[in-house]
Amino acid sequence: MRRYSAYRHTIWRMIEGQYRPATMKLVDSLSEQALLEDILEYSKPPVPAECQQLDYQFKSPFRYGKYPHSSRFRRAGRTPGVYYGAEQSITAAIEFAWSRVGFFRASPNTPLPQNPIQLSAILADIGSDHMIDLTWPDIAALGPWTDPDNYEPCCALADQIRNDGGQVIIYASVRDPNAGRNVAVLTCAAFRQDTPIGLQTWQVILRQDRVILNNESLRQTYEYLMGDTAFMAAAV
Repeated sequence: MRRYSAYRHTIWRMIEGQYRPATMKLVDSLSEQALLEDILEYSKPPVPAECQQLDYQFKSPFRYGKYPHSSRFRRAGRTPGVYYGAEQSITAAIEFAWSRVGFFRASPNTPLPQNPIQLSAILADIGSDHMIDLTWPDIAALGPWTDPDNYEPCCALADQIRNDGGQVIIYASVRDPNAGRNVAVLTCAAFRQDTPIGLQTWQVILRQDRVILNNESLRQTYEYLMGDTAFMAAAV
């Protein structure tokens, strides 16, 4: 299955909160904040050499070697980093919202947040000569790449792709009713610009049976019903 192609596209990733406003609440001046940031930076794991030049929002998934739980292309534990994004910001918002649904389903006694979850969507410029697209019919038929719960086949595939020198994996979103295109970036070498090239502000509102997603930047609102393993389009 060593069929790779060139890829150049921008992809969106949702970021909850921002670290500088968070640390500013702990200090009285910008100089104190800078000192605190230096201390925090020193305490973090070293940045891989190929990621040194990237914005912290891009390199963070590659910096922390101990991953708390398995995801589509990364196993739990000390495993290689993966930067997850989507070609459309709505798909990225849906993926984030589903991760929060999973959190609250795993902790049923935890009340849902009453206030919207504030998000920033950052846009990265990605390019590679070694992309594989799991939606290609001949490759889609080779494995359960869209299983909603079992990530092991995809993680094994990611191991194979890394060994082959692959850098980018395209795959259909399992949680998006429209199966938007997700992107897994396996290496910092695929970032064509060091800093985000676009920004949107989003809100996620969770309710017992649905989620409401607000794109504040474009004044767009989306509503989806919660299924067992994915969101479903709400009746108009």
